[in-house]
Amino acid sequence: MVKIKIRLKLIGIVLFMAACSLLLYQYLWKNQDKVCEFMEEYGIIQKWDEKAFLDKVAQEALKYTVPDKEVDVTEDAYKEMQPFFDSVCDTYTSVSIYGEDDGLFRIGRGAPVLNKLVYRSILANGTDILGEIHAYTPVEFQNGTYEVAYACYYRTQYVYPYITVSICLCVLIFIAGIFIFANRLIKRILTIKREVLLMASGDLSHPVPKCGNDEIGVLAEELNGLRTALDDNIQKEAASRKANQDLITAMSHDLRTPLTILQGYLEVLKLKRYSPDMAEEYINRCLQKTKDIKEMTDRMFEYALVFEETESPELIPLSYNVIYNLLNENCDFITLAGFKVEREIIRTEGSLLGDEIMLKRIFSNLFSNILKYGEKKNPVIVRCQIKSGKMEVFLINTVKAEHAEIESNRIGLKSTEKMVQLHRGQLYQSEENNIYTVQIQLEV
Repeated sequence: MVKIKIRLKLIGIVLFMAACSLLLYQYLWKNQDKVCEFMEEYGIIQKWDEKAFLDKVAQEALKYTVPDKEVDVTEDAYKEMQPFFDSVCDTYTSVSIYGEDDGLFRIGRGAPVLNKLVYRSILANGTDILGEIHAYTPVEFQNGTYEVAYACYYRTQYVYPYITVSICLCVLIFIAGIFIFANRLIKRILTIKREVLLMASGDLSHPVPKCGNDEIGVLAEELNGLRTALDDNIQKEAASRKANQDLITAMSHDLRTPLTILQGYLEVLKLKRYSPDMAEEYINRCLQKTKDIKEMTDRMFEYALVFEETESPELIPLSYNVIYNLLNENCDFITLAGFKVEREIIRTEGSLLGDEIMLKRIFSNLFSNILKYGEKKNPVIVRCQIKSGKMEVFLINTVKAEHAEIESNRIGLKSTEKMVQLHRGQLYQSEENNIYTVQIQLEV
């Protein structure tokens, strides 16, 4: 997914809303006449009464004589007609008089509102902004009938308010777009805040929702990763505490028996309540019990390897022969102990990264388990091969029926698994019908 920064999103929304506002203003500017007509229809603004104007013109025209030629404002004839214009024209109305027969201009007066620069500019550009209403009509004067051309620009009184409202509307649209963007941004931030508060309260089961593809989305992803990591750590810590409790309980139980027996033998020896031929037997039994206790304490150290944080070993290139030799040595060892071994070791030239001492402990632990719990009647199968860039080692043996449920905590196996993982490998185990299989995969 392409990550888009909030800054770029903000710039984009600003440019988009600015374009929309400008287009809206242009539309409103070009359609002002239609807007005025709409407002007139519904009585929002007053409509110009053209009939009343024409009645006034016809009434006043009977009092005046139109010059027989064109005159301007400096001539006396214009001054004589000025009361006529004053009576029929207002700020927004202009009147011009033409001969009916020849159509030549005689006299006229423009609307005073057109003297304003803004309106002259608008008219010069040929726009309909003023909503000009113009027409011709014959009018009877004292000296005959003349064509009266009239034009009304009464809508110019709404130009400034219209422009102001249009600008305000466009600005409002622009601000509304920015506000919607900011509101969505704030909602996403509040979502992150809510998730942080949930995590602070101890609720790590609620996943952090996706919050887009910008910085906030990245923050949500990182926060969700943190939540997952914290949840995993808490689960591991809980599992470690439970395993610790289980180990303490098991070790207390396991140590109590040999210590009690050892104490009994030592009391017999102290009180000398034994026959001379039994003294050596009692001493041997005491030594055996001390060995059992030592083995249990060793398991406690293995437990520390499993559940305590340890530094990764220094892995160096080792020849495949190191693994082959370790397997053969341990196979020979269990063979001397009475086991039958079927070896399927395919030798290949190459090297892998490892710690030789830790590798020795790995295979020593696995073969020690075979010695303790393996059935000698059935052969132990040992396989080693290179497959798909990994070294695979299989140990398959039959478990004694009396030891099927022994070592429920599997501390030794867990420590072995931990050491394999420190070698960037994996250990898999399975048991079916007392056939126990261990598979180790090491990166090569």
